[in-house]
Amino acid sequence: MANGLHRLSDRGVKTAKAGKHADGGGLYLYVDSAGSRRWLFIYTFEGKRREMGLGGLNSLPLAMAREESTKLRLMVKSGTDPLNAKHEKCEAAKVAKKEIPSFGSFADQWFETAVAPSLSNPKHADQWRMTLTIYCASMRPKPINAIDTPDILEALDPIWLSKPETASRLRGRIERVLDAAHVAGHRPTGLNPARWKGHLALMLPKPKKLARGHHTAMDWQDIPAFMKALRDRDSLSARALELIILTITRASETLGARWQEIDLDQALWIIPASRMKGRQEHRVPLSPEALTILKAVYPLTQGQAQALIFPSQKSKPLSLTSLEAVRERMGVTGATTHGFRSSFRDWAGEATSAPREVAEGCLAHQIGNAVERAYRRGDALGKRRALLDGWAKYCSNKEPPPANFANIANIG
Repeated sequence: MANGLHRLSDRGVKTAKAGKHADGGGLYLYVDSAGSRRWLFIYTFEGKRREMGLGGLNSLPLAMAREESTKLRLMVKSGTDPLNAKHEKCEAAKVAKKEIPSFGSFADQWFETAVAPSLSNPKHADQWRMTLTIYCASMRPKPINAIDTPDILEALDPIWLSKPETASRLRGRIERVLDAAHVAGHRPTGLNPARWKGHLALMLPKPKKLARGHHTAMDWQDIPAFMKALRDRDSLSARALELIILTITRASETLGARWQEIDLDQALWIIPASRMKGRQEHRVPLSPEALTILKAVYPLTQGQAQALIFPSQKSKPLSLTSLEAVRERMGVTGATTHGFRSSFRDWAGEATSAPREVAEGCLAHQIGNAVERAYRRGDALGKRRALLDGWAKYCSNKEPPPANFANIANIG
């Protein structure tokens, strides 16, 4: 026949011996040593030779095999890989047989089991839940295998330009949910409709990169007066905020602290790596002023090892909102809790000559590159204790800010 097609005959396919027999156009009859006969379609796609089974001779006569190979040749010519298309069709069929959860139910269950346990900050977990609930409200009732590009755009459009950072995080979270749904067998193989590169990047303007703003901080010169007013407030939230400032720890680290982390005799607080932002254990030297606060709240739980140091009425950690309420009642609205860490850093840099690595170490910041950190075995606990003791004295207005902290370099 023309172009070398239709080389085989109905009689020939039934009597052919073991081996591959070409009919032309990529269609082959394969006869194994036992006499079993099946059709193959052999083709080249993107420079690679591929082989696809079509079925046995008994179920697929010669004429039907030729029709199928013609369709497959047209697919290759149009830029579609027949084998990939076959696999995707099979996966779609498997997905169709399963009970498909809604986007909302799957996202909630996946987050609580796969993501939430790895988040040390409850605030981050709440942000995840909020974005997948409020911004994805229109998607939540839909079967997760039905979520497509228009659904993603509907969720992102209202905040894409007005809240670019939130929108970017939301897109990434949706992408992870849909990837997880594929792994769970609820979505077929194919393009994730929340993917940015080569997909949503063609539909949405490039998100604006916002400069990450610093947390608003109180001037370090105003700290002593603030701390005096704070000590006059008789509440557990006020004591928690006071300890945060004296130890310059993050709010989540202090509010989540338990007595088993505290060694009152050694004046040392060891925060486990699991509760640290950098996932490294942090030793916090406790100044006499910090110890006074801890001893004052000790009777609440009698220092039981597993007990929270600053529990709420529901036996959960005090909330960040309670700290904000303290500041607002004191008339302080322009400074955040986290900003007191900046106040300390400014004080250490401007009022003392403490080495940079000591001040940054008090903040649990990593200094230097990976090689430098690998060779640095200690954490300068003695030097950090001297600096934090000086900070506590300054905050308590027990002495003026030290003019010179050069002797700190000689403390072990």
